[in-house]
Amino acid sequence: MIVVFARAPVPGQAKTRLIPRLGEWRAARLQARLLRHALAVAAASDCGPVELHGTTGHSFFSLYRNFHLQRGADLGARMHHAFSVSLKRSERVILIGSDCPSLTPRDLRRAQRLLQGGCHAVIAPAEDGGYGLIALRRNSPRLFEGIAWGGTDVYRETLRRLERLGWRWRALRTVWDVDRPGDLERLRGLRFSSAARRAARR
Repeated sequence: MIVVFARAPVPGQAKTRLIPRLGEWRAARLQARLLRHALAVAAASDCGPVELHGTTGHSFFSLYRNFHLQRGADLGARMHHAFSVSLKRSERVILIGSDCPSLTPRDLRRAQRLLQGGCHAVIAPAEDGGYGLIALRRNSPRLFEGIAWGGTDVYRETLRRLERLGWRWRALRTVWDVDRPGDLERLRGLRFSSAARRAARR
């Protein structure tokens, strides 16, 4: 199973760090494009059913049949809840965000294979210190509690938690997300609107 976490593409609330460069409406449209791309990558991976988990019940999400509302006080609590629910329905769950167009179906398939091979966790570090993918066969609140989400030490702290839990884990390649004005040029070079279709053929 694949869970895609996303914010609704609401002008003024989506991609707020990019609003000075793009304006509220263009930033919201970018958020919608990134979300559609993430869902296409998830579907192209053939790693099981895809669920969209949104922060609000915005009308944009009504377009998607398999939608669930995120629950929890912060990102860590929401991810823990998503894994708790999803792991009751699937032995392996891959969670990605909607702002990491550098992830490919091949990355998701590799995470799936590593979980099938005995890893308890697989994680894809991001250049900004976070991570763009986390895949689990088991769940624990200790993996998510008390982390300064959005900081530069999220990935390293998560690895420390995995070691303390005694879980077998593997890291994927480092990816990048779209969060700051400097990321827009790299996004244009990726031409991400067709990236999922190309990756699906590999």
